[in-house]
Amino acid sequence: MALFQLNVAIPDRPGSLGLLASAIGVAGGDIRALAVVKSEDGKGYDDLTIAIPGSDPTDLLNVLGAIGGVEVLSIIPL
Repeated sequence: MALFQLNVAIPDRPGSLGLLASAIGVAGGDIRALAVVKSEDGKGYDDLTIAIPGSDPTDLLNVLGAIGGVEVLSIIPL
């Protein structure tokens, strides 16, 4: 398993974080930590630590990119 720090912007509305968490699970990821950073201009900004199988986050990024309104601001290997 590889760990990544992910910073994302999601729509600030009910269910958005749940949708994000479900998509991470579909990609084989496991959320190890979550911090809600801020909410402004209709977006929520979150930092997540995610464990994924292997060391390539491409599948995770593809799944998250397919969700409307989700923007991956940065991804850093830990």
